[in-house]
Amino acid sequence: MTRRTEWPGSEDDTSSAAAGDAETRQGRRDRHGRENGGGPDASRAAPGPPRTPEEQARAICLRLLTGNPRTRKQLGDALHQRGIPEEAAEEVLSRFEDVGLIDDAAFAEAWVESRHHGRGLARRALARELRTKGVDSTLIDVAVGRLDSEQEESTARELVDRKLRATRGLDREKRLRRLAGMLARKGYPEGLALRVVRQALEEEGEDPELLEEHYLPDI
Repeated sequence: MTRRTEWPGSEDDTSSAAAGDAETRQGRRDRHGRENGGGPDASRAAPGPPRTPEEQARAICLRLLTGNPRTRKQLGDALHQRGIPEEAAEEVLSRFEDVGLIDDAAFAEAWVESRHHGRGLARRALARELRTKGVDSTLIDVAVGRLDSEQEESTARELVDRKLRATRGLDREKRLRRLAGMLARKGYPEGLALRVVRQALEEEGEDPELLEEHYLPDI
């Protein structure tokens, strides 16, 4: 006769395990319901206290600064558009300046470096862009002053060299206007633009005297 071995407490353990499984499943259902906004607990959740204007302003500024640097004016305009009271906005903006999160001087220097080397913009165009962003004129002068005339002319020549081939086949005056106009739109002075373009065309074999006849007052 085979004797069955009874493990102590096996029936109780089985019952306890079954009960535990049921509780675990119920717990999973409860958590699932709360995570998805369901269940009675979610409907009874009370909203938190409203944030102060200063807290809202800090959150807005931090969010905007996460993507790209901003000037004080850009952040101030954003706070104004979102209805932040002026006093609270000024307090937060000043605090951000104190800790270095807002630095218009550094912004202007980085802008000049990036836009000159990336887009070939001259000092005049760079200064215009920085003014639209609310940078103080003194800071603008310092930032664009880092570009000297030699660097500006070198960049202008690089721009012309890249566009020169696309103008081949056009007559002399159209080539001159198109290339000089391209430089003018990037903020280069007319005299510099004409000089650089004429030099490039001369190197291609154009007659210098004929090039000198063209004056472009409307570029």
